[in-house]
Order: sequence, then C-alpha cells, then structure tokens
Amino acid sequence: MKGVGKLTEQTGPTFREAFRAWAAIGFLSFGGPGAQIGLIHKIVVDQKKWLTEKQYLNALGFCMLLPGPEAMQLVTYAGWRLHGVLGGLAAGLLFVLPGAAVVLTLAIVYALYGEAPALNAIFLGVKAAVLVVVIEALLRVAKRALNGIDHWAIAGLAFVALFFLSLPFPLVVLGAGLWGLLRGGRGEVADRTAVPDARRMLATAALWLCVWGAPFLLLWAALGDHILVDIAVFFSKLAVVTFGGAYAVLAYMAQAVVTTFGWLTPGQMLDGLGLAETTPGPLILVTEFVGFLAAFKAGGIGLGVAGAVVTLWATFAPCFLWIFAGAPYVDWIAGRPRLKGALAAITAAVVGVILNLSLWFALKVLFGEVVAVDHGPVRLWTPTLATLDWRAAMLALLAAALLLCLKWSVIRTLGVAALGGLALSAL
Repeated sequence: MKGVGKLTEQTGPTFREAFRAWAAIGFLSFGGPGAQIGLIHKIVVDQKKWLTEKQYLNALGFCMLLPGPEAMQLVTYAGWRLHGVLGGLAAGLLFVLPGAAVVLTLAIVYALYGEAPALNAIFLGVKAAVLVVVIEALLRVAKRALNGIDHWAIAGLAFVALFFLSLPFPLVVLGAGLWGLLRGGRGEVADRTAVPDARRMLATAALWLCVWGAPFLLLWAALGDHILVDIAVFFSKLAVVTFGGAYAVLAYMAQAVVTTFGWLTPGQMLDGLGLAETTPGPLILVTEFVGFLAAFKAGGIGLGVAGAVVTLWATFAPCFLWIFAGAPYVDWIAGRPRLKGALAAITAAVVGVILNLSLWFALKVLFGEVVAVDHGPVRLWTPTLATLDWRAAMLALLAAALLLCLKWSVIRTLGVAALGGLALSAL
C-alpha cells in the first residue's frame, strides 16, 4: 500500500536519508510523550520539511484518537507518508527498539540485584522524581485540554469515576468520547475531503490483525494455561484501551498488575516507570519491564526475556494496524467536527485520569501503608500518617523545584533525585 499524499521523488527524501532520521529520533527520544512529539516536529517539520504544519497537526490529532503511544504512531505515520508501509515500519521500529533494548537490560539488572541497598536508595529518589514528572504531565495536558466548563466537568467526572468509584478505565474513556461525539461540532461545517477506499482499509486491517494475533494463538495452542499466555492476553487488552497516551493508562495497568494479578509490588511498578522515564523510546515501554518481571518470577531470566518479547509484540503490533489501516483517513477525519469533538472530550477525560494516577502514586511513594476503605460504592484510599517517609517527601520537593520551577530536564532531575536518595539513605 502506498502512502496517500506521498511526496514526489523530487521533493521527498530517499529511504536511506529517512532511515537515518528515524534512527536519530529513536535514540534521542527521551523525556516522555511531550518531548518526543516536539522532537518529531523539530526534525520532520522544521528541519527536513517532509510534512507541512497542517499535515503534522492533522496526524497528531488522529494519533490522539487512537489507543497506544501517540508519539510512536506519529513517527510511523510520517514514515508511511514518505515511503509507504516499508517507511512506516522502519520509522516505528526504530522509535521503539533502542529503548526496548535498554529497558530489557536494566530489567535484568533490576531482577538480579534490585534488593541491593544502593539500588534501593537510588530508586527511592527516582520514585519521588517520577511523582513530580507525572504531576508536570498533568499540568501540561490540563493547560492544553481544558478549554471550557464542559471540559473541566468531564475531567472532574473522570477523576471521581476512577479514584472514588473504581469504574473501568475503558468505560470512562468511551463515555467521554461518546459525549464529545454527540455534543461536538455544533455550528461547524464538515469539509468535502473525499472518503478513502473502505475496502482497502478493511483488507489492511484484516492482514495486520492476523500479524498481531496469530503468534498468540500459536502460543496458547502450545502452552495452554501459562504465564506467557496470561501476559499476552492482558497486554493485548491493554493495547486497545490505552487512549490518551502512557500516563493515562498507567493507573489502570498498575492497579491491575499489582492488585489483580499480583505480578509486581507497588514499589516495583514505580521502579519500572522510573526506568522507562530515563530511557529513550515511548514511556509505555514500562509494559516491557512489567512483562519481564512477571515472567521472571515464574521461571527465571529465560522466561523473563520471553515475557518481555511477548509484551512488546502485544503492545506495539497493534500500532501498525491502526496507522496502516487508518492513515488514509487522517485528512478526512480532520475535517469532521463531531470527531474533533470526541477527541477534545477524550483529551479532557485524560486530565482526570492523570490526576487519579498522580494521587495513587503520591500515596504509594510517600506512605508505607495505605488502606482502602469502602463506603458503599465509594472507595477511599486512606494513608497511615505515621508511615510517612520523610526522605521521599524531601526528594519530591527537590524534584518539584528542579522540574517545575527551574525547568530542568527530566533526565537531570531524575539524576539529582537518585543521588539525593543515596545521600539521605546514608544518613
């Protein structure tokens, strides 16, 4: 399948030139989704001029509508637009694989030596800094997403639904999207962009659905009831509900792997997020850490590596499905007011989702004991004040000053917090 709107040979780059650019983006993509989207814009729009500003923004809006990591999907779309499916595969894989290799290496080290006092001290600082990183993401998304009273209401209702009522994350996102679809676009007129070929879209979707699902069916047939099958099923489900990016789904994933499956402890979940924050690639690579550790506990290093591979496939193979099937619709969707309304409502709900994540992390980082108390349908997470960790609180304040006030980068902030953890633990 060729890219709709593909650049001409006279104006477009060669595949080799584009390949080098995708590799550079993959190795430099530190700092979370916001920084990665900015890096893609700087290289693809500002420096290379391979996409216009309008094409870039249309693609970004489309990727925000999709489940999965929007930065990875955005660079995959750019590669597809230049060189079709082969270009999209090259761009998407080069965005993911460098970070995936680093996360796997760090996960193995963590599994073998994670109980060492020095590493525990380092991760004390990392956890405190990650808490501030999530809060910074909350402020950034809120500034962009909350443009009216209705959006503030959607964000507030999403937070209440998740934090106090424990409603399923997909239900909250679906409800927000439906509201935006019904209420959005009033008074606006859709443009007359031609509708792409639906038959080609369905054929592409069917092909990539087989690519995604066939390995898991073979895994189930060979192993039956097995930890790798459980990992494949869980992360496949996760792949279709991760609207709003990694921060939006972390609370859903963390609570499931900690509370429902018991694969990780809350501390290990936060350590995994800290590792993902300090490596290149999408933040959703934290799923690889989770999959590795869950399988490692069941069968050692070899099974852990298999768990990481299964998790990566379940997490990222669907991204190629969404892009290759939906990319021809990018310009068409951008001209549909109701779909734009659905996107705006989902983005507003993401603010409430990230607020839920922020409070959940804060309780786990700052207090040694947090008890869930149910009052009918309402659940209150109540910390035991005597278990407050003063070291974590001090490190969180330090990270807040560096990241929010002095505008330090995430990497520098995490490094200073890690050193602070070592120093305070030595006391």
